[in-house]
Amino acid sequence: MAHPKSRISKQRKRKRRTHIKAKAPHVVVCAKTGEPHLYHRAYYHNGALYYKGQVVIEAVAEEEYD
Repeated sequence: MAHPKSRISKQRKRKRRTHIKAKAPHVVVCAKTGEPHLYHRAYYHNGALYYKGQVVIEAVAEEEYD
């Protein structure tokens, strides 16, 4: 198995790792509904599921039971 020739110090290791950062998610606003959502993801608006500006699943009205 391969082994490093010399030990990497904690300081060098931590300096290298400081550049690895989480990126902010890409949020867009739908032109049809005006709802902000993640890019390439389906989203709910007024109970209906939208994707690419099209209704994928209609809103289901809640039935009242007596």
